[in-house]
Amino acid sequence: MKELNRIHLGGLRAIEAVGRLGSLRAAADALGVTPGAVSQQIQKTEQQLGRTLFDRRPKGLTLTAHGEDVVQHLTRGLSELAAAVALAGRKREDTLTVSCAPVFAGKWLVWRLKDFNKHHPDIRVRVDANANLVDPDLSDVDVGIRVGRGPYTDVSAEKLLDLRVFPVCSPALAEQVSSPHDLSRVPIIRDDNDVYGWNCWLEPNGCDDSMLADGPSFSDASLCFDAAIAGQGVFLAWDVLAFDALQAGRVVAPLPGRHRNGATYWFVTGRRTRKSKSVHAFETWLREQLDAVVKSD
Repeated sequence: MKELNRIHLGGLRAIEAVGRLGSLRAAADALGVTPGAVSQQIQKTEQQLGRTLFDRRPKGLTLTAHGEDVVQHLTRGLSELAAAVALAGRKREDTLTVSCAPVFAGKWLVWRLKDFNKHHPDIRVRVDANANLVDPDLSDVDVGIRVGRGPYTDVSAEKLLDLRVFPVCSPALAEQVSSPHDLSRVPIIRDDNDVYGWNCWLEPNGCDDSMLADGPSFSDASLCFDAAIAGQGVFLAWDVLAFDALQAGRVVAPLPGRHRNGATYWFVTGRRTRKSKSVHAFETWLREQLDAVVKSD
């Protein structure tokens, strides 16, 4: 440990960031400083270490063989330091921070938290509606609810529910939709950020997205769904998103069949942080709530 006394932590962070990210510019953005400052920190630290870790080339810095070994250790070490800082700053077990996408929070989760509070009045839930992926080991987030294909190696991710997609629209527009081919004659609402597309529902029905009509587009699935409720077209929704509106009759599913699109809801926790009683309670409750969605079909 005494060896660390002569080396500035900022210089080690600069070496690790450039080595991991591959450029001064990327490292500077990650560290919140200028590329020149990163370069100066690296030079000073190399002098302190008495060893050159980077080759200086016209296209930038390249790790030496020895530098690659050093950076591997630095990455592991700094990750452990970040985990320690996050652990030290964790809240009491009666506070639970849940990170999830805004559409999941706004269309489904917040409407059910009253029930969780009823059964667990001693646990205060804080919802962080954020689409960014979060590592609970390195943040103040206790639980993440994420959608993706998996598997995930940097966190503990347990499967909650497969996404099943199906067309929805207003009851009035549904009168014009009695077969998949009718989707060529009604407006289709599109999500600009959809990475799965309509074919996962159309292909099992002998169609493809080339037959879809034009329609409005939005940058957010929640807006798309609201547009469907407003009668602006047909949207490819999924169980959790559409559940409450279907139950209330604000939208209908005019065509039969719900098909998996390859994505899954995951219950994400830290690999190195034990599950607290609050996390266990929330997971049990969440699975019960999602079971009700599945059984509704």
